[in-house]
Amino acid sequence: MVDIGAGRSLHAVFAGPADSPEPLVILEAGAFGFSADWSAVQEKLAGKGLRSMAYDRAGLGFSPPGPEPRDGLAIVVDLEHLLLHAGQPGPFILCGHSMAGLRVRLFAARNAPRVVGVVLVDATTPEAMDSKVVSGFVEQFARASRLAAWGAGAGLLAPLSGTGLGDAIGLRGPASLDKRWAFAHPAHNHWAAREVAAWPDAARQAREAGGFDPGLPVAVILAGGPTERRTLPVGQTAPAEASRRGRVEAVAGATHATMLNHEFADAIIRGVEHVRRG
Repeated sequence: MVDIGAGRSLHAVFAGPADSPEPLVILEAGAFGFSADWSAVQEKLAGKGLRSMAYDRAGLGFSPPGPEPRDGLAIVVDLEHLLLHAGQPGPFILCGHSMAGLRVRLFAARNAPRVVGVVLVDATTPEAMDSKVVSGFVEQFARASRLAAWGAGAGLLAPLSGTGLGDAIGLRGPASLDKRWAFAHPAHNHWAAREVAAWPDAARQAREAGGFDPGLPVAVILAGGPTERRTLPVGQTAPAEASRRGRVEAVAGATHATMLNHEFADAIIRGVEHVRRG
């Protein structure tokens, strides 16, 4: 637990050599996600001698709640305070999954001198909200998230935590247990649903902050090969295409969730290594 000031704290997981001269890889989870989601990625990064940090946003996992609204700006400011109080001045490589694409964009804009690379893992972009398909999906997802929060509060999700729904990523050991615990936990679901409800505001904030610097290395990792259906494909490759040092990799057989497990996480490591080399 890291004290971030104002009587608040956040749970963070550091992995890899503490004395590494390489940039710190910040791992930002998607909707309903938290530090456990990144356990396979952190293990593989550490094997490459790279230092990483995953964390639980306010109210999720093992972190106490924070003030509302839980929009992109609130979350990014919390992350800035976490890094400050954890003694991590940068430089950083940002790695975000799914909805975290919005927060990665905003953090990079607010902390441009400290960000040396971005990896987007099947991530959305602020511009995707211009699509009626995506905006409709977000609206439906927000309703489903509220229902999940209600179900967790009523104890309806607990019997499902031991099934494939409890850990759709396919994690191992303690991380899988943590993921299944959070799946049915009322507070985790409540605050995750509040973040999803703020998706349109988070997209607007990220868009208003501006795009990535074209000179910033950006890797986009997509779930599913060229012939497979992908989740929220609208504009996913645009950040890499706009970068002078962009890279796109589509991972056959991977799904939006399993992208993060031991079988497919090597693609994320390749993305990190690409942006690390600049």
